[in-house]
Amino acid sequence: MASLHLRIGDLVWGKLGRYPPWPGKVVSPPKDLKKPTSKKCFFVKFFGTEDHAWIKVEHLKPYHPHKEEMIKINKGKRFQQAVDAVEEFLKKAKGKEKASHNNSNAEDKKKPARAEGTRRKNPAKMVNAVLKRDLASHKQTILQKPEGISDSDPEPSSVHRAVAGGVSGFKWESSPCSSMEPIRKRLKIIEEKPSTSIQAADSTAFNGSITPTDKRIGFLGLGHMGSGIVSNLLKMGHVVTVWNRTAEKCDLFIQEGARLGRTPAEVVSICDITFSCVSDPKAAKDLVFGPSGVLQGIQPGKCYVEMSTVDPETITELSQVITSRGGRFLEAPVLGSQQLSNEGLLVILAAGDRTVYEDCSSCFQALGRTSFFLGGAGNAAKMMLILSMVQGSFMATITEGLTLAQVTGQSQQTFLDILCQGPMASTFLDQKCQNILQGNFKPDYYLKHIQKDLRLAISMGDSVNHPTPVAAAANEVYKRAKALDQSDNDMSAVYRAYIH
Repeated sequence: MASLHLRIGDLVWGKLGRYPPWPGKVVSPPKDLKKPTSKKCFFVKFFGTEDHAWIKVEHLKPYHPHKEEMIKINKGKRFQQAVDAVEEFLKKAKGKEKASHNNSNAEDKKKPARAEGTRRKNPAKMVNAVLKRDLASHKQTILQKPEGISDSDPEPSSVHRAVAGGVSGFKWESSPCSSMEPIRKRLKIIEEKPSTSIQAADSTAFNGSITPTDKRIGFLGLGHMGSGIVSNLLKMGHVVTVWNRTAEKCDLFIQEGARLGRTPAEVVSICDITFSCVSDPKAAKDLVFGPSGVLQGIQPGKCYVEMSTVDPETITELSQVITSRGGRFLEAPVLGSQQLSNEGLLVILAAGDRTVYEDCSSCFQALGRTSFFLGGAGNAAKMMLILSMVQGSFMATITEGLTLAQVTGQSQQTFLDILCQGPMASTFLDQKCQNILQGNFKPDYYLKHIQKDLRLAISMGDSVNHPTPVAAAANEVYKRAKALDQSDNDMSAVYRAYIH
């Protein structure tokens, strides 16, 4: 591949993670932002968003040569707004250049005409001089600031999301993971409000560009997990109709291109695939059996995907009633948190109708890093409860260790530092413990939900006469935390059960 030489101010198509190429401009990074050392990369500001990121050179293409191709392939509203922002930028730059040219002409007229017979420079020597100068400049630095272009030129668009679509005929060098490193992770200025822009899945390239299904998607439940899932479906160009018990939660998604369904029955009746993501078995059943519920809108061939973490018995009941009406059923609970949901990095556990799983392919790529098909309906619920049981028990054990360290005169920070250097080191461990030490219990996964999962896992163990004493002990600690009004805090607030 030919070497790509870029300068500050150059317009490019930048490919960020799993998202499609997006128009941007090479700019100077903040002085306190370190440049990744692994590969050659450029700092890019994306049009139509507030995103900045280091982008590897192999994920960049010049803007103008590929403009028509990109516009032809990408039809999303936000993509078009980003392109419009580029055109507005070029228009302003052209205006400045024209004004500068007129001023230059005016100055030239004031200068005396060059004397007749003045020796002219040799054209060949001039060309050689230019070539030598350019070669020398490239040896000195990759990034140079072209005259008349400022890093601070404002972008006219204030769009906060990006709609993605499949991009064919446009090849990029890919790797299992990307070194694209968004400024959000380094600078406080963007950390104050969650980003729902193309920066979301910054360091992942698990699935490449995604071609959204042409099937109409419905989504019921816009809670902590559901909101992030719908955001990523919209970003990837899916046509989504949303419903939520509290209708106001739909407003943001309507503004971003989603359609509004008045009832679950209406959503199911007008969509090809309808997803549900609610808090517990009762809420899942109410959606299906309640007034204007799913059961009243289901028709032969319609697909219903239950993403809630519930018990296997609930899944069996829902599967039977949906299929009895000619519908197609899939369960697909997700392993992750609100942050991972927002970033499109969930793990999907699916079971039920294999053809529905295949029909959901682009949806699962949009919202998760990977998915597993586990066979018949009920298997995903079982696996999910087991995983939640392990996670909940682990969190309770860690908080028990933190508090024991404190009461025995040991440094909690040192305890955490040692843990993070040992075999149990993980991002989950580090983030949760750091939040505990900072007194930050903002919910990423509700404590009440992990306690519900533990209760369902213990019940599942009882149903097959399998002991779960560790989970049972952890469950009691979470119940104590709930009694201390920690239900709506993060699961790490189980820590408070040990200090009260």
